[in-house]
Amino acid sequence: TDPGASVTRPAATDRLDLECELAVVIGRGGSHIRSEQALDHVFGYTVLNDLTARDLQREDRQWLRAKGWDGFAPMGPMIVTADELDDPGNLAVRSWVNGEPWQDSSTANMIWDVATLIEFISRSIRLESGDVLATGTPAGVGHFHDPPRYLADGDEILCEIEGIGRLVTRISDELPRADHLLAAGVGSL
Repeated sequence: TDPGASVTRPAATDRLDLECELAVVIGRGGSHIRSEQALDHVFGYTVLNDLTARDLQREDRQWLRAKGWDGFAPMGPMIVTADELDDPGNLAVRSWVNGEPWQDSSTANMIWDVATLIEFISRSIRLESGDVLATGTPAGVGHFHDPPRYLADGDEILCEIEGIGRLVTRISDELPRADHLLAAGVGSL
């Protein structure tokens, strides 16, 4: 999904959540990359909103449907090349929904740093130029608020990573299919 575009919230979920993440864009591919050389394989970095349907994630006990709907994982608005970013391990990560702050953290709080992620992933998957790695999200996502908060039709999400930029995403609800309306007794064809 292009930066600034709308993402459709599927009718299958009422617990859509955001995850503001640092995304790593691979420049030089390889496998079995050692962490000491891992950052040499990075072309650059961008902002990723790893939208997640929490109810489907729980129901399926895995992430394919929860994160894999068409239009999920908007990225951008630009790629900052690796030489333009001093330290990917110490960047502010923030998100807002309709102007209200949700996340306020740092890549310094990531469980694994970028080099470790590249080393781990490249042990089993050959990385290719252009691959994008999502690094994980910090605290503050809606699911863990008290009470939990989820994204709804019309919401505007702003994800920001220091030194990279701001990604805006809007949420729009999926229109019900005609057969669903007929089954509910609404209208006729």
